[in-house]
Amino acid sequence: MEQLAQFLPIILIFAVFYFLLLRPQQKRQKQRNAMLSSLKKGDKIITIGGLHGTIMDLTEDRITLKVNDNSRLIFERSAVNAVVNPEENNKEENKDS
Repeated sequence: MEQLAQFLPIILIFAVFYFLLLRPQQKRQKQRNAMLSSLKKGDKIITIGGLHGTIMDLTEDRITLKVNDNSRLIFERSAVNAVVNPEENNKEENKDS
């Protein structure tokens, strides 16, 4: 019983560490992987560098973005930061009007 009492604070520290740091990070990583795997042609995205574009072509590890009428850029799929939902943009434009 004494040995358990000695290790109890260490066990509690590991439990707090898991629930406050590791578990939320794993959840965010799962969400990011799901977002990256659900990318499709025509999605409007923002890259990690802040570049906005529309997916014109994608492979397992790369995407081709159309940033304007003349420019197409190739990025690693992991460079995608977020998918821009066009419905949200329409709602924001309607609020401004």
